[in-house]
Amino acid sequence: MTMLQFKIQSDSDIPASKQLFDQIRFAIASSQYPPGHRLPSTRQLATITGLHRNTISKVYQQLEEASLVESVAGSGIYVKAQGNEEILLPESPLFSQYPNQSQLIQKTLDELLRDGLTLSQAKELFLAVIDWRLHCSAEVLVTVPSRDMGAGQLILQELEKALAIPVQLVPMEELEQRLSQTKPATVVTSRYFLQEAEAIASIYATRVLPIDIYDYGKELAIIKELARDTRLGIVSLSPGIIQVAEILIHSLRGDDLLLISAQVSDRRQLLNLARSAQIIISDPASYPLVKEAILTVRDDLIRPPDVLCSEYYIGEKSINLLKRELGLG
Repeated sequence: MTMLQFKIQSDSDIPASKQLFDQIRFAIASSQYPPGHRLPSTRQLATITGLHRNTISKVYQQLEEASLVESVAGSGIYVKAQGNEEILLPESPLFSQYPNQSQLIQKTLDELLRDGLTLSQAKELFLAVIDWRLHCSAEVLVTVPSRDMGAGQLILQELEKALAIPVQLVPMEELEQRLSQTKPATVVTSRYFLQEAEAIASIYATRVLPIDIYDYGKELAIIKELARDTRLGIVSLSPGIIQVAEILIHSLRGDDLLLISAQVSDRRQLLNLARSAQIIISDPASYPLVKEAILTVRDDLIRPPDVLCSEYYIGEKSINLLKRELGLG
C-alpha cells in the first residue's frame, strides 16, 4: 500500500498534532488504513510531515487512547477493527443463550455482505453448508495408510466407544474407491495423514476431520523420573506411535534409558520385551496382550515388569468436537 502523504499547514490555527490526528483518523475511517494495517514508524512520519518524532508519538498515543490503533511490542502500531466489537442483537431467548456465538455469526454475515453477497444469498450459503455437514455425518469412516493400520484400529476402537455409533476403518489406498460408491461421509484421520485424506475426499464432497492425539503428559512425566539405565518397554498396535514415542523419549532422556519396543502383532519381540523390560507402557488395545505375554514368560522373571496403560489415543478436545459435529453432544 502506498504511504499516504499527510500535509501539515504550518500557518493554520489548528495545532499540528491535531491536524495529524484528524488526517490519520480519516484514513482509518475511509479504509485507506484498513484493520490490521501497520502505521508508518515515527521516523517515517517525521520525514513526511516535518514534525518532531515526540509529537508523532503523542499523536499515536492519542489514537490508541481513542481505540483506533493498538501497539504491538517490537512490531509497531496497527489499526484496530472498528464498528463491530459490540453488535446489538434483538431480544431473543436464543441470542441470550448464545451471546458470543450470536456476535460471531453477525460478524460473519457482515463480512459476507461486504464481499458482495445479499442477505438472502448468505442465508442460502449457511443452509447449504449445514445441510452438507448433516449429510456427511450419516456415515463415519476412519482412514490411515495401510502401513499404519494399527493407528487406525486405535482410532476406530476409541471412536466407537466414545460416539456409540458404527464406525468403519478404510485403508487410505482404498478410500477413493469407497467414497465413489457411497453417499457423503465424514472421514476421520490423524492430523499426520490429513493432507493425503483431503486430496482424496475433496473430489467427492466429503468432509475430513483431523484428530489430535493424546499428549501423553502423564506418561512422559513418569519417564522423566525413571532411574538411569531403566529398561523401558513401549508396546503398541501402531508402528507410527512407536516411532513417535522413541523420538519423544530420546529427546527427553537421551541415552539414559534402555528402550525396547514391540508391535503387539510381533509375538516373538513382545515376549522378549516382557522378559527384559522393568516398566512397560502400552496403548489400551495392546494392554491385554502385554499382560498375557508377561504371564507366558513368568517363569523366566525374577520380578515382573510394571505395566502402564495409556488411557487414550485421541485427545479429549477432538472427541468433543466430533460429537458436536455429528450431533451427538
